[in-house]
Amino acid sequence: MKLKIQSMKELKTEILSVARGTHRAPHDAGQASFESIEAVVRLLTPENRHLLSMIDEKRPSSVAELARLVGRAEPNVSRTLSKLVESGFVRLQPGSGKAKVPEVIIRHLTIDMDVCRHKDHVIVA
Repeated sequence: MKLKIQSMKELKTEILSVARGTHRAPHDAGQASFESIEAVVRLLTPENRHLLSMIDEKRPSSVAELARLVGRAEPNVSRTLSKLVESGFVRLQPGSGKAKVPEVIIRHLTIDMDVCRHKDHVIVA
């Protein structure tokens, strides 16, 4: 699976052409996309990677438990998780009561970068 790298301008053009019926929706239209490799790197800060590792290693039963494990406020962890869910790195499963159980989906990335052109790909393994 590849994470889609495309500028906002390219995304807008794609959406409009599909809406007008001049092009079919691409097979990867529903997947997460990033404007650049730099956007992926900005998301995967050391703090966010620590959060991902705690989810993977400790398997918390709720967002509240995860917040306690990492020593951060629950609203802060919830905002970060929302970004990670939107980007396809994490999924929130139903838990006990109203609790949401975070689960890491993407553990490995390979960046395929042409340093002379803007034809980058992030490959999820």
